[in-house]
Amino acid sequence: MMTDRRPDPKQLLRQLQDEEAALESGRLKIFFGAVAGVGKTYSMLSAARKLKEEGIDVVVGCVETHGRIETAALLEGLEVIEPKPVNYRGTTLNEFDLDYAVARKPQLILIDELAHTNAPGSRHAKRWQDVLEILKCGIDVYTTVNVQHVESLHDIVSQITGVQVQERIPDSLIEAATELELIDLPPDELIQRLKDGKIYLSEAAKSALNNFFRKGNLIALRELALRFTAEHVDSEMLKYRKAHSISSIWPTSERMLLCVSNSPLSIRLVRATKRMATALRAKWYVAFVETPNYSNLPESEKSRVIQTLRLAEQLGAETLELSGKNVADELIGWARENNVTKIVIGKPAKSTFLEKLNGTIVDSLVRESGMIDVYVISGDDDKAAITFKKNVSASQKPMSYVWSTLVVIICTAVAALMRDHFELSNLIMVYMLGVVIASTRYGRAPAAMASILSVACFDFFFVPPFYTFAVSDTQYLVTFAVMLTVALIISTMTARIRQQAQSARIREGRTAKLYSIARDLSSSQNLDELIAVALKNTAATFESQVALLFPDWNDNLVVVSDLTGPDRLTEVDSGVAAWSFKNKQPSGLGTGTLPGAAALYVPLVGPQRVIGVLAIKPALDGRFRAPEQMHLLETFASQMAIAFERAQLAEENERARVQVKSEQLRNSLLSSVSHDLRTPLATITGAASSIIDGSEELTTADCRDMAVEIFHESARLNRLVSNLLDMTRVQSGNLQVKKDWYPVDEIIGSALSHLDARLTGRKVKVVIADNLPFVTVDSILIQQVLVNLLENALKYTPEGSELVLRASLLDQHPHQQKAVQIEVADRGPGISTENHKRVFEKFFRQKITDLKEPSDKSNGDSPGVGLGLAICAGIIEAHGGKIWVQNRPGGGAVFKFYLPIDSEPSLTQCDE
Repeated sequence: MMTDRRPDPKQLLRQLQDEEAALESGRLKIFFGAVAGVGKTYSMLSAARKLKEEGIDVVVGCVETHGRIETAALLEGLEVIEPKPVNYRGTTLNEFDLDYAVARKPQLILIDELAHTNAPGSRHAKRWQDVLEILKCGIDVYTTVNVQHVESLHDIVSQITGVQVQERIPDSLIEAATELELIDLPPDELIQRLKDGKIYLSEAAKSALNNFFRKGNLIALRELALRFTAEHVDSEMLKYRKAHSISSIWPTSERMLLCVSNSPLSIRLVRATKRMATALRAKWYVAFVETPNYSNLPESEKSRVIQTLRLAEQLGAETLELSGKNVADELIGWARENNVTKIVIGKPAKSTFLEKLNGTIVDSLVRESGMIDVYVISGDDDKAAITFKKNVSASQKPMSYVWSTLVVIICTAVAALMRDHFELSNLIMVYMLGVVIASTRYGRAPAAMASILSVACFDFFFVPPFYTFAVSDTQYLVTFAVMLTVALIISTMTARIRQQAQSARIREGRTAKLYSIARDLSSSQNLDELIAVALKNTAATFESQVALLFPDWNDNLVVVSDLTGPDRLTEVDSGVAAWSFKNKQPSGLGTGTLPGAAALYVPLVGPQRVIGVLAIKPALDGRFRAPEQMHLLETFASQMAIAFERAQLAEENERARVQVKSEQLRNSLLSSVSHDLRTPLATITGAASSIIDGSEELTTADCRDMAVEIFHESARLNRLVSNLLDMTRVQSGNLQVKKDWYPVDEIIGSALSHLDARLTGRKVKVVIADNLPFVTVDSILIQQVLVNLLENALKYTPEGSELVLRASLLDQHPHQQKAVQIEVADRGPGISTENHKRVFEKFFRQKITDLKEPSDKSNGDSPGVGLGLAICAGIIEAHGGKIWVQNRPGGGAVFKFYLPIDSEPSLTQCDE
């Protein structure tokens, strides 16, 4: 009788966590179609309008009508979020305004074209990432997508249409969708819509009909969409069954489960089941149940199991390994959990005595299967089936029986010494101990022999009449029977525990190795570290020479191994590696493809693409014949592929971020410089042209005024160009700091003298503390800092307002070292708190909103390019100091920086 299968606590906990996450997250509905023009957007808008009529807060985030009048008409009456303009290389692109949508937080938002790529500079690279953020905010989303954009179907779509679709979405997003609604249209009707201009304009429609929209393509894509939708619905049904603990079978679609063993006939069963599944158009699985006896199988039979499973995978089956004491229980349990409708198993050739007494696996399956059909087949008649020579296990070796016999002899000797002092029942315990030792060390069969010998020796030596097998008292017959039964039970149970312990050790070792590589991979920061960790762990675990091959920019595999010494694989067959990379299958040593290769080549298949190939040459030729070793290697390869892909994606994201940042800086520089160059150049050009083309009425004083204006604007241009050059030096790290000892008041005086003309009419209050020590600085650079800070104050403050310049000794600062602190304070509009750090960024300029009469009018925008404060920060950091800004009580801003004092200068240094 099959025991009841209790719910898995981990599964229940995971189910509870998923339900809690679903309550906090928004619901996603995808309108799914084969190609453009089937009516996905139209259906989405129609469904949204119905919800709007029911009182649901519906907002249109972004919808592409493509000029279709009937689709555009459905937008009337719906709130539409204004697109966000994004400037990219001089072109303004309209993108979905994610920030506004999150702040608006409607109940439902419509976002068309899920696979769309956002413009550079957007928060996310893909629109589906925007959708994920919206869902996390608890907002429901309606969206649309075509079948060619599904990541897992990319290769199939490319093979059918000949088009490489670049915009793709991960399958996990579709799997997480609450609802997937298929919008279907027959190919002929779709072609007619295309001809009528309802999908594309006339010229584009002609091109589409001759390429992507060929009828054959449309039929194939339609079938793909139908099948994908059916699979999604099927997975939803399985989730519902598991969530509601439904064990009965719902035969909505055929699912077949084949059980294989170490028998040579298992390969025949796989082929036969493949034909059955094809005829029934059923999804099929091949399972191997690992029992405690599995560890005692010879390596040849273990290798046969893995070969059978590989054949099943090549024929399209999904393989799985189960573990348990009872094969039938494990098969029935898994079949019910996964809604399997048919179980296939091989016909037993012959039954042992115990199988005849208790029944075979087939009997148990038929008895416990319930509504699941059980097929018992013999498979194909394969006369060429390979037969393996069975290795002798530990329990079948002759020496095991010899040692077991010796254990019984020793027990007899010990019992003989105890006979005069103990009862016979105690002597029986000695033999029981011997049986336990024999079963623990030598296996079940030698232990069973030891049980029989123990009863015989006890009868012969210790039961009267002695030294004969005759029994004077019939009650000893019961003693012998119980003793033999108990001994056999003990030997069987001990041997089984020994087998289970051995299996547990194997699993523990495998788990420890997987944990080790997973821990090391997760702690590595970049791709180079990951490669080193992966090669080191693989070489140590499998005692092999290893190498990694990654594709270059031209998809040619190149070796990227950094190992040295005996662990490095120097001879790599690029042809075998290329085959594995292209076909996503292992090849080379020990496989059915190119087995003459000196090494085994395993593809590193990541979630989205093939990352590379792992080449491994074991020190022992038969290393990977054992299924455990091969499975462990494949798991290693899977872990490495995921880690490598994660690192590559991180690098790609970083490159994209840097590119976007560079583009933003370039755009900021062009817009700022063009504005600030245009203004003085226009002034210079106007003044110069007035002098050249001036009439006789133009006086000498007028010419002098215009010449002064030209001079000032030229000086302004010079400062702008100097700032650009200085920023370039700071950014490139070429800023040379020539330090020497200088008094602070001298540096401050030089900066004020430099701005003497511009400070006319301004009150400047200078406060310098007494006995300030000399500082080791580049006086020209620090003077430039002060000039930039004073110019910044002049730009942002009204005419006639007071400026304060203060220098003091700072005894305590973050580095616990004496320093000189210098401040430049004004009475301007101040700096908003959120911009206290941003003001030191390149090209940042705060808008002037509170300033009524700045010294330089600029229509609300701060004058200048926005480089002055960034240059100050670079110079101060080069001196080992720090610069920051605070708002002054009563209004205005105060910029502060400190310069560390290395040591007190000597008199000689001061004289110099």
